[in-house]
Formats: sequence, structure tokens, C-alpha cells
Amino acid sequence: MSGAVIYIQKELKISETQVEVLMGIINLHSLIGSLAAGRISDWLGRRYTVMISGAIFFVGALLTVIATNYAFLMVGRFVAGIGVGFALTIASVYTAELAPALSRGFLASFPDLFINVGLLLGYTSNYAFSGLPTHLAWRMMVGVGAIPAAALIIGILFMPESPRWLVIRGHLGEARKVLNKVCESNEEAQNRLSDIKEVVGIPQDCNDDIVRVTKSNHSKGIWKELFVHPTASVRHILIAALGIRFFNEACGLDSIVLYGPRIFGKAGIASARHQLLATITVGVVKTALVFVSMFLLDRVGRWPLLLSSVAAMAISLVTLATTFTVIDGSEKKLSWAPVLCIVATLSYVGSFSSGLGPITWVYNSEIFPLRLRALGASVGLAVEKVTDGIIAMAFISLCKAITMGGLFFLFAGVTTVSWIFFYTVLPETQGRTLEETEGLFGKFN
Repeated sequence: MSGAVIYIQKELKISETQVEVLMGIINLHSLIGSLAAGRISDWLGRRYTVMISGAIFFVGALLTVIATNYAFLMVGRFVAGIGVGFALTIASVYTAELAPALSRGFLASFPDLFINVGLLLGYTSNYAFSGLPTHLAWRMMVGVGAIPAAALIIGILFMPESPRWLVIRGHLGEARKVLNKVCESNEEAQNRLSDIKEVVGIPQDCNDDIVRVTKSNHSKGIWKELFVHPTASVRHILIAALGIRFFNEACGLDSIVLYGPRIFGKAGIASARHQLLATITVGVVKTALVFVSMFLLDRVGRWPLLLSSVAAMAISLVTLATTFTVIDGSEKKLSWAPVLCIVATLSYVGSFSSGLGPITWVYNSEIFPLRLRALGASVGLAVEKVTDGIIAMAFISLCKAITMGGLFFLFAGVTTVSWIFFYTVLPETQGRTLEETEGLFGKFN
């Protein structure tokens, strides 16, 4: 949408305020999908919830393509937003519940990897379609989003259900079959099944294919357990999960993702096509650096990678903010400004993608106890999307009020605060099984 909005604004003659709403409202709409996905995935299963998300997003993309006015466009964004909420909530939970402990960090990073691949493909398609007539250009840019949605619907048909969800529903036989497929040995599969049975409350000597799970182990009452009467460890988990989700967006990453062309225009890149070309470099770096964290998460650990990533982000944001402040104070065009702006931007998104971005996904998917995992993921994503939506819908207004340089100084300050939060609140979870992680919480560093 970052590139498409240039052409939407030209054709539909929408105001700057309408642009802000168009860019940010999908995050608020995703709250509906996010909060619904947790309950629906506990009811229907993780696998079918992924399928539902793909179907909703497919319809949203088609509605956006055929929109003829701003109101119709917002309907498409509303539907797409619900699909986004479903997908982002359930993807990390599903991956974490299938993955073994020793490679969970690597595998749970895949949702973030493919989000970045999608951004890169989106930036590339923006540039590729930018030469078309205005009324076709933006429709092609947003319409290609239906392709991965269709691929998701088809692909999930060939994937197994989460073994942890199967055990919660009493399907021990099916869970055993899934674990035998995804584990490297029968011993590992048996150990994982034993851990899950212990958490759910099924006797270890029970080997029936179908068992009756008591109501106390179902999702009834989990809202109260999470928010009203949490234990010390659950309270700590909730603070950690909501905190990392909040700072993941409050550091300003999506301001660059959504308003990249506008930012590069401020730096001195005048041509719309050149601005779109610059966003492709952002997509390339952002995607490439995700691989760094994927291979280091299970070797170095979450904590050191996260802290080094956030420190580098803060330095990059200060550089970017200083560049824009100098531009605002200069009466002539500065030839070096576009170069430094691009370098600082690439440094920032690269630092984000090598640590904070993927670790947010991994951490949230692995720290909640099984009984609270889907709800915890939903609430965490809701916090992230509210934060993201506020930033997206206020970006242009804030740039006018405190200048673009001032806004990025603000993001740098928030990033510094996030480093202190992560250092104080988040324990290391590397190498622990999902059933062991709850024991890491309850006391702060």
C-alpha cells in the first residue's frame, strides 16, 4: 500500500488525513481478527483457522481492487484487516506448537521471514506497475495480494494439525501420529507427548487414542486466569509479551514500511519511481537480515541478539533524525542527504530484522502456558496493532507538528526505553521446551 497510495491519492483525490486513515486503519480492523482467532483456533484448531485467514484476506484484496471510491476502498481494507489479524495471531502459535525446542527459534521466525518476503515482493510490484495508467497501477499493486492468500489456503491443506491442540481436545492418537512425523526420533516424539500430557492433566500411563479431557483444562475461564487472578509467573509473562509487542511497533518501523516513498521524498529523491525503487532496497535488506537472526536465535539466544539489535536501531534512528533536522535547517539542496538517509534507513530496518522483528514472533509464541497460548497471542497482537495503527494514522500529522526529524528523535527515545525494558523484564528462553518456559518467569532481572 505504500506505493499504491501515491496513485490512489491522484485518482480518488483524497486528503492527507484520509491517506493516514487508509494506511493505518487496517491495523485497528485486524483487532477483530486477532481477538477472534484465539477463540476460533481453540475451537476449530490451528490449521483451519489459518485457512479462514487466507480466505478472508483473499476477499479483502478483491474488494480493494474493484473499489471505485474512498468508502468502497475502506470496506476492502476492513475485510483485509480481519484476515491480517487472523493470520498474524495463529501463524506463530501454529509454528511454535509444531516445532521441536532446539529449532523452535529458527522455525518460529518463518512468519516474520515471509512477511518480509511479502513486503519485498510488494515493493517490487509497486515499482513494476508504476508505469501503468494511474487507475490500473494501484489496482495491480494491491491486487497481487490475493495470490499469496490463495496459496495459503491450498498449502495448509497439506499441513498437520498442532499436536498440542489435538491433546487438549483429547485426540491422543492423532497427536502421536503428528509428533512421529515432525520429530527426528520416536524417543523425542514420546518425550514431547509426555510433556503435553502433563500440562493438560492426562495421566502418563494413558495411551488411548481418544481420551476425555476435563472441562477445567479447556479454554473456559482463561480470561480470568490471564487478567483477573494471574499467578506471579503469568503476570510476568503477560508484561513481557505485551511489552515486546508494544515496543516492536512503537520504535517506528512501520512508519518506514508504510511511508517509505514520502520519507525518501523528504530526503531529496523527487521522482515517484525513484522513491519506489529506494523502497525495494529497504525490502531487500529487511528480508536478508531476517536470515541472520533465524540462524543465530538457537545458537546465541534471544536475549543478546535482541539487546544488540535494539541498540543498533537507536543509533540508526538518531542518525536519520539528525539528517532530516539538517535538511530542514538548510536553504539549499544537500547532495549527500539522500545517500545518508538511505544508509541510515537500511541500517535501521536491517537492525530490526536481525533481532527485534523475528524475536517478537518467537518470544510471544513460546512463553505462554499451553492453556493461555492462543489467547495470549491474540491479546499481544492486539496491543501491537493498536500501537501500529496509531503511529500509521498520526505519521503525517506528527511530521507537520514536530517535523520529520523530531519524530525520528522521538522514535529513538522510545527505542532506548525499550532496551531498558528488555534488559530488565525478559528472561532467556533458548533451548527450553514450551512446557518449561513458564518456570523462567516470576522474578525480574
